[in-house]
Amino acid sequence: MSSDPTGRREPVRDPSRDPWRVLVNAAQIPEAGLHREIEADEAARQAMADIAGLRGVISAHAVFDIMPKQDGSYQVTGRVQARIGQTCVVTLDPIENDIDEPIDVIFAPPEQIPQMADLVDDAEESDEDTPDPPEPIVNGFIDIGRLATDALFLGIDPYPRKADAVFEKMVEASDPEDHPFAALKALTEKADGKKPKGG
Repeated sequence: MSSDPTGRREPVRDPSRDPWRVLVNAAQIPEAGLHREIEADEAARQAMADIAGLRGVISAHAVFDIMPKQDGSYQVTGRVQARIGQTCVVTLDPIENDIDEPIDVIFAPPEQIPQMADLVDDAEESDEDTPDPPEPIVNGFIDIGRLATDALFLGIDPYPRKADAVFEKMVEASDPEDHPFAALKALTEKADGKKPKGG
């Protein structure tokens, strides 16, 4: 665990939960806001691929604008762009897909979260667009790496397939004897054969 000049201590890193971790000290964000661009290194990309069950994360890049608000919260907007390796669900061939996900999240001090969550609940009961619940500022830090990871995972196609791949329905030749009414037909013909002629 390390500390910054303000005396705050960074949260302990949990690689299994946060494979791409980039901390921003909220106390050092200027009033005019902060622009950050981040690129995931090879270790972070491999960890994300392992968690998401991907063949690989070839590249992952994110841009953020962090703006402080008068109530002590911060609005974080931006987008994450990535290229990932997957397996076609039809042909099982390796394929690559692009991800481009927008980000718009409010970060707030933990003590403000319950009050802001109530506002979200109230908005759900109205006809207005419901805002997303705020994320907590943990120990004075905003983790934009985790934010980028969440957006990247959200953009993954769970059923990837090649552009020219189509599902082919297997058609099997049906056996007339397997028809559900075949037995009934046989019984009917047998019964008809026992009827006296002309009667």
